Amino acid sequence: MDHRIILLPGDGVGPEVTESVRSVLNGMSAIFSFTCQFHEYPVGGRAVDESGSPLPDETLEACKNADAVFLGAVGGPRWDDLPAEKRPEAGLLKLRRELDVYCNLRPVRVDAFMALYSPLKSDRVAGTDLLIVRELTGGLYFGEPRSLAEDVAVNTLRYSAEEISRVARIAFDYARKRRGSVLSVDKANVLEVSVLWRRVVTDLHRTEYSDVDLRHMYVDNAAMQLVLDPRQFDVVLTGNLFGDILSDLGAALAGSVGMLPSASIGGAVGLFEPVHGSAPDLAGKGTVNPIAAILSAAMMLDDLGESGAAEAIRSAVNKTLSEGFRTNDMVSESESTSGDPAVGTSGDPAVGTSARPAVGTSARPAVGTSGDPAVGTSARPAIGTSEMTEAILSQIRAHEIRAPQIRAPQSELNH
Repeated sequence: MDHRIILLPGDGVGPEVTESVRSVLNGMSAIFSFTCQFHEYPVGGRAVDESGSPLPDETLEACKNADAVFLGAVGGPRWDDLPAEKRPEAGLLKLRRELDVYCNLRPVRVDAFMALYSPLKSDRVAGTDLLIVRELTGGLYFGEPRSLAEDVAVNTLRYSAEEISRVARIAFDYARKRRGSVLSVDKANVLEVSVLWRRVVTDLHRTEYSDVDLRHMYVDNAAMQLVLDPRQFDVVLTGNLFGDILSDLGAALAGSVGMLPSASIGGAVGLFEPVHGSAPDLAGKGTVNPIAAILSAAMMLDDLGESGAAEAIRSAVNKTLSEGFRTNDMVSESESTSGDPAVGTSGDPAVGTSARPAVGTSARPAVGTSGDPAVGTSARPAIGTSEMTEAILSQIRAHEIRAPQIRAPQSELNH
């Protein structure tokens, strides 16, 4: 089957991780019976420089007619002083709205060997497997009226029952496929919007999803519980603002925003992008961690019905990490080959203001080449973007080599 994929490399390290995705998907096509037709378009700061718009009409039209869209990253300090409607992040917000991708999925999984990279104690975070379901096209980031004057500013937090119920339904559906539990996060003790949120989620649970366990929690307590005991969570459902904050906190559990993917779904065309930002300070250095982008591509393949290929990518990433391969964001400062974290600074695309520092780049123990992270001996030196991509591709090629060996006995029986 052919899939039309729109690539939006964007700014900073976006082009580098986009090339990693292209390479991995091309590698998958040699094993699985599908092909990807890639078409590249400008977005964000690059598009502003070329056309004056962060989301040119040609780019938007191509995205609407695609099977899926992959975005690298947008934004950077050089565009921070532009009017709000001209800034790179405005293009991403418009793209989400035009594609009607109202639900953002951010899985956070910390296996035993990844727990060593977490800023939390490994025995607290190892085994974490949660999914943050964030409403993406409503709430504070899109509410009107909004204004900024010399001494007063206004933003509007607004949700309708329909906006809440449609994203809640996705959360409940995922819970049924996972461990059967949803935590709905709000601030119903002070916000009327959260009172409505809690009421709509509760009513939907009672009428359609009574087989799923439902709990409610205030956002401040949820943030604390994510740090104290992240393994208690299965599916976390929340609104746009709270989801923006909690998902970055969830990324820190794994020790680096360079590790975690995301998918924005709900409309006819899905939008897939790594959690990390554009990291303009790392652009062109070849040190950015491509794993979040590659795992985002796996989520894209899931959405396209290529679940076998998606699982093969995740397996290849896990195998690569278990063998001790890592980029600079996954080692201590004393071990780093360049002194640069592999995921650097960037604003969240939904906010797009201040720079975000790299997460947890210091004082991590090394992972051993023996595959047992607890041993931590003979750690490999940190590698760059292309080397990590090639290491993952090597695991994918190994899958291709093993496949005939697995099928051979059955073939012999048929004769």
